[in-house]
Amino acid sequence: MQILNLVWEFFQNQILGMKWLNSILGDALSALGVNISGGLGGSIQFFLYDTIKIFVLLSVLIFIISYIQSHFPPERTKKILGHFHGIGASSLAALLGTVTPFCSCSSIPLFIGFSSAGLPVGVTFSFLISSPLVDLGSLILLMSIFGGKVAIAYVLVGLVLAVTAGTLIEKFGMEKYVEDFVKKAGSFDIDAPELTRKDRILYANDQVKATVKKVAPYIFIGVAIGAAIHNLIPQAWVESILGSNNPFSVVLATVVGVPMYADIFGTIPVAESLFAKGAGLGTILSFMMAVTALSLPSIIMLRKAVKPKLLAVFVGIVTVGIIIIGYLFNAFQFLFV
Repeated sequence: MQILNLVWEFFQNQILGMKWLNSILGDALSALGVNISGGLGGSIQFFLYDTIKIFVLLSVLIFIISYIQSHFPPERTKKILGHFHGIGASSLAALLGTVTPFCSCSSIPLFIGFSSAGLPVGVTFSFLISSPLVDLGSLILLMSIFGGKVAIAYVLVGLVLAVTAGTLIEKFGMEKYVEDFVKKAGSFDIDAPELTRKDRILYANDQVKATVKKVAPYIFIGVAIGAAIHNLIPQAWVESILGSNNPFSVVLATVVGVPMYADIFGTIPVAESLFAKGAGLGTILSFMMAVTALSLPSIIMLRKAVKPKLLAVFVGIVTVGIIIIGYLFNAFQFLFV
């Protein structure tokens, strides 16, 4: 057992966490005369380390995910989902969302495609929530920073939220509040051509380039904010606003996260720094979920596809779910940290 623990610790710290890279950067900056113990020097080291680590892990993960995804084109996905109903279909849609590395805005065209194909509204919303909120990439990156317990728990509660919200939306009879043009768009069941291994590799390479290009600005911004929080903002400030002693920290983090727009990979560095400064685990997870699942640009885009009542129900259910998850994680933080 001790050997397994040592192997896992090495994998988490040196393979996923790339602690060796942080040491190399620290030595290199010190050799250049940069004081990495100071606020500015520490911020530079944090920025370089987190940026390189995230881009390396992201590229590897997106390649693997895209290669797997090449076996499930939209037409095949529609057919698979069409064989299930109720909570089973919502669960499968949420799981399929984990292998689509999309932000909330990028998920909406697929949501419209699934809706026009005649899939139940609850199923399409489960996918819409799960796709930006939970994916294999976020699982690995969260594991590299917070450890396996937190990463797995985040993915599980994200899936539960997606399935619950989709199921409730369907139970409430919200199908009639999807805009008519979405229902009438129709879809063509075109059989996807059989791809060769070379085709799948080329597809995965293209997805890596496209995804990295798309999320790069959010990663740079997120890491820069994280570096500033980590080295320049006093810990007492963060603890007083987002710490466990503030009963409204979860609500505040959720409300602040909604108008923002970032990929899950851009929020993780911010979460890492907030956690190091004493913010509650549940508060941090609520912030991440609000940014990725309820970003204002995605809500504006979604309004084009659904009527105001359905949009309000969607936002209300997801917001309440995120807040509940936040308070639960804060209450049981001792189990994860």
